Amino acid sequence: MRHLLTSFLALHWAVVFALLAFVCIGSAGMQDILASIGTGHHGTGTVRFDGAMVTAPLASAFLIVAALFCWALIETFLGERTDSAEGVFKIAFIAAGGVYLSVLVYGTTQGIGGLFLPSAAQLAALAVSYLVIVGERLMSPHAKGSTALASRGAARVMAKGAAHASLLSRISGRTDSGAQS
Repeated sequence: MRHLLTSFLALHWAVVFALLAFVCIGSAGMQDILASIGTGHHGTGTVRFDGAMVTAPLASAFLIVAALFCWALIETFLGERTDSAEGVFKIAFIAAGGVYLSVLVYGTTQGIGGLFLPSAAQLAALAVSYLVIVGERLMSPHAKGSTALASRGAARVMAKGAAHASLLSRISGRTDSGAQS
């Protein structure tokens, strides 16, 4: 089983963001969404712009991030190249961080108390997850093998260049390969 932790983290974040999206879709207001994030905010008079104007874009953003993590999970299982999966993970983590930051900014502008700590914890968890995924990818034998393949490819290109230069010197009739003594 290669990339076991990477697969688990991609699945975890896909499920988390999908559940947050479904909470946004099925909720009557921001109180449910904020409670699912972990704020403990239960007041009814402080949240303005409640309703579809806020929950629909937020649900869309959560669904997009969940889809990105699903895509990263599929790339982890099916992808031969580790570069493509790493690129998808970067996009997914940047999008997830952007969504949590937008929730934090929205909550701060609305005067919602208790939002900073859960948002900071989620952002820290995203950062640690990204570092774990990058670390696991760097420690995998496939990543070490790709470095060896890259150096082998460079040596092959250099050998082809030398053979080409030798062939050109034979065709032109020169005996020296252009080296100055």
